[in-house]
Amino acid sequence: MSNLPAFGIDLGTGNIKIYNNMDGTILREKNMIAVMKKDNLLAYGDDAYDMYEKAPANIRTSFPLNNGVIADIKDMQTVLKCFITDLTAKQKYSGADFFLSVPKDITEVEKRAFFDLISDANVKAKRIMIVDKAVADGLGLNVDVKTSQGMLVVNSGFDTTEISILSLGGIVLSKLIKIGGRKFDEAIIGAVRREYSLIIGEKTAEKVKIQLSSPDYDDSVPPVVYGRDIETGLPVERQIPVELIEGALNENINIIIDNIKVILERTPPELAADVYRHGIYLTGGSASLRNFGKLINKGTNLKVNLAEDPVSTVALGLARVIKEEHYRSVAYSIDGMSPR
Repeated sequence: MSNLPAFGIDLGTGNIKIYNNMDGTILREKNMIAVMKKDNLLAYGDDAYDMYEKAPANIRTSFPLNNGVIADIKDMQTVLKCFITDLTAKQKYSGADFFLSVPKDITEVEKRAFFDLISDANVKAKRIMIVDKAVADGLGLNVDVKTSQGMLVVNSGFDTTEISILSLGGIVLSKLIKIGGRKFDEAIIGAVRREYSLIIGEKTAEKVKIQLSSPDYDDSVPPVVYGRDIETGLPVERQIPVELIEGALNENINIIIDNIKVILERTPPELAADVYRHGIYLTGGSASLRNFGKLINKGTNLKVNLAEDPVSTVALGLARVIKEEHYRSVAYSIDGMSPR
């Protein structure tokens, strides 16, 4: 194994995760940028997220990724370069290998955009290797993905949910659907608006969602939200019944379950037998959502294995690719492309 520095990068729509083999840590921050007057970088990561939904008109806050693909490559390059600069500030840095996770169910053009992102970001990339996101998930869940044992991984993130059947180090079946944390937040916003004529922001909806998903949450205490009353235009505080929030979330969870069933119906019998024995592996930033695992279990009659650290599973898998020679073969380069 080379002693060259290496980074494993999981570019999530909501969060960016970077494994650094120089100190064995995983950086995890919001994948967001704040720019003033078009090109003056103001903040990135968690600091930019603090400004989200609060910034004046001359400050633009945005997510550089959308639905799992790069929406603004310039912004994404800026965010990536800033984080790599932060990670290498205290050591002599002359370049590194980059292992980048990408969704399976995207076009070759979209996949090339991920490659170009690294090669053009001025981060001194020596090699750029691609790892399918679901395969990295499997490794991050401490499963030997190179065996013939089939496994079903459901990665529910900020904008998308990827449902994949893995076997022999590759992806047999995969489906990417546009439902994730953002859709759950929008469902909460819509339910509160319909029932109480109250407008709340995305951050408030996310806070309620996380609050209800906490294992320590007391169901007898309704969550409190702050927003603007549509009729009076005034700011108000209101308690929201848990049942209303659950109903809003479950509608989207049921769509995910329907898509899991579609994948299961297309799964070859021997792999389906493995899935039946071992169950479904649930990971991603939305995996800890209230009742998510229970509803999948109820809808499929399969055991659900929730990842210990669902947000960082892909980054943990990339770490294994970097550290363990046995898994290096799951990483591949894109034909005809090399760092410029």
